[in-house]
Formats: sequence, C-alpha cells, structure tokens
Amino acid sequence: MPSTLIVARMNIESADEVARIFSEFDDTEMPHLMGTRRRELFSYRGLYFHLQDFDGENGGSRIEEAKAHPRFIKVSEDLKPFIEAYDPATWRSPADAMAQRFYHWNGR
Repeated sequence: MPSTLIVARMNIESADEVARIFSEFDDTEMPHLMGTRRRELFSYRGLYFHLQDFDGENGGSRIEEAKAHPRFIKVSEDLKPFIEAYDPATWRSPADAMAQRFYHWNGR
C-alpha cells in the first residue's frame, strides 16, 4: 500500500483543532477522490507528521491532482494558522514537505 509522510511544524496545543479540521475533511468525498485509505497525525517536539496510506500506486500525485479542488483549498486555508512549513524558504506545495521513504519492511 503506497504511503506519504508530510513533515511540518505545529504547536502541540493546536492538535485538537487540527484533528477536528481533518475529521470534518475526512467526512467528505475527498478521501475517496484522493484514494486515501488511512490518515494518521502525529506530533513530536514541535513537529507534525501526517501519514496517509493510499489505494493505487502513487498517493503523492493524487494529492497534487486534488489540490485545486475547493475542499482541498479550504482545508489548506483552515490549517494555515496551525501548521507551518518545515522549511518555509523551499515550500511551494505539499510535495515539498513529503519525506522520502528509504526503507520498508512488511511482516506479512
């Protein structure tokens, strides 16, 4: 199952609001349009980790395709007060914040 991991910055005090925003987003058609099968949000010492598992081969490209959708634009705007780019100087799109997998193991 393809996955993406977005890394950014977030104040832990914002976690409940960020979770609420994603909960509302995930109750729409967007996860289906993006092929999102599972979403998990993590925080650690001011960092934000957004893990998504996808149907299909390339979740990152489906995110890029969805970013023009009005609901995607809205969730991005809603998250701006809470989520900051890890490196604002290089961030232009979600693809600029995606970690690169360099090892994978599955016990199945």
